[in-house]
Amino acid sequence: MAKKSSINKNNNRARLIKKQAAKRAALKKIVMSKDLPFDERLQAQMALAKLPRNGSKVRHRNRCELTGRARATYRKFKLSRIKLRELGSFGRIPGLTKASW
Repeated sequence: MAKKSSINKNNNRARLIKKQAAKRAALKKIVMSKDLPFDERLQAQMALAKLPRNGSKVRHRNRCELTGRARATYRKFKLSRIKLRELGSFGRIPGLTKASW
């Protein structure tokens, strides 16, 4: 199981991303627009740089909902490969069957 601090840190990042999504999108739109003057785009870029780094989407890590494991997590189930196999073997995930050939 992952450390509680890592899980909490990631949850705080998710909240911050959700809170600042609209502001970041608006600033990025201004920065990427070629029609606007350079000074205005530069100001938008500076405002974007002043926002907290944890508000960026790339800082968020997909984690297993049960264990908090960060690696080998299936997005569809939000579970790590280990828990997915374990629960799938017991038949606890609807529609998932273990392959055998």
